[in-house]
Amino acid sequence: MKIVVDRDLCESNAVCMDIEPSVFEVDDNDELQILQEQPDEALRPKMEEAVRRCPKQALSIEDG
Repeated sequence: MKIVVDRDLCESNAVCMDIEPSVFEVDDNDELQILQEQPDEALRPKMEEAVRRCPKQALSIEDG
């Protein structure tokens, strides 16, 4: 599983960071950073929640 962020859509609202701070972080420049592009499969439920709850639908999961 790979986490992908559409930088054109992302507004760094930090909803994803609230869901899983080990994967998502909004830095001092107010930019979203993906700390783990390929998080452990055990985090899939949290990643799916982050994708669902993103206000701008800027996150997606790629499998493969």
